[in-house]
Amino acid sequence: MNNRRSCTRWQINWQAQLKLEGAECFTKCLINDINLKGLGIHCSQQLPADAFRVITIILNPEYKLEQVEAWVAWQKKIGPGNAYGLYFTKIKESQKDIIYQFIKAHFAQQLYRHWWSAPLPRPNLAVKADAPEPLHISHQPRDAVARLGSRKGGDAMEDKRIFERFSAELPLRYLNLKENKEGQALTYDISAKGVCVMAQEPIKPHTPMEMWLDMPDKGEPLYTRGEVVWSRSQGLDEYRIGINLEKADLMGLSRVIRTL
Repeated sequence: MNNRRSCTRWQINWQAQLKLEGAECFTKCLINDINLKGLGIHCSQQLPADAFRVITIILNPEYKLEQVEAWVAWQKKIGPGNAYGLYFTKIKESQKDIIYQFIKAHFAQQLYRHWWSAPLPRPNLAVKADAPEPLHISHQPRDAVARLGSRKGGDAMEDKRIFERFSAELPLRYLNLKENKEGQALTYDISAKGVCVMAQEPIKPHTPMEMWLDMPDKGEPLYTRGEVVWSRSQGLDEYRIGINLEKADLMGLSRVIRTL
């Protein structure tokens, strides 16, 4: 449970509706807190502790979590109802995005404070003489995004990259989905399909990640998902980490380039 709780929950105290699989109708409930891995809930519905349940939750008509499998981790009697701690055991990425979009729409200040109030580390981004050779970095004009993906030979093929990379030092917050652990880093370079970051702790290859980049244009953080492909030590408490993004994001990269 301590490991599960390492992912901070948003306190929302939100009236919602809950339906168990097989039930005919919804019942009212109060969601005390929620994140991408679980929620705390208070309702009159009886849920067996230490059991898996498939649930549907209507946060409001626009945001619905449908057919999510949850583990009832704990139960406590409070007044006329019951409080429960639910841990998501099977939830689609689209459902996680619904949670994030709901928080962004209704609790934007809390989301921003959570991700960006703490100071970020400032790892040394300079390449050390005995460090592994860094990723290729291309310094391109601002309109270079229009040419992304056009190079299919020469250096691009040798480097096994379709998309140009651009040096960019941006604060980044991440959620390690394998360990349910939050962290922070700085980007080293970025492309439409990948990002290299400098962090204070290693992250194992094949680790799925959810990430938020703090943008200099003062807009909302840029959200993306990916998987760690390599991690290299750069010295004491310094690690360079390569992350392959789940899908190419040309619009997101264009936004980054316009701020460089």
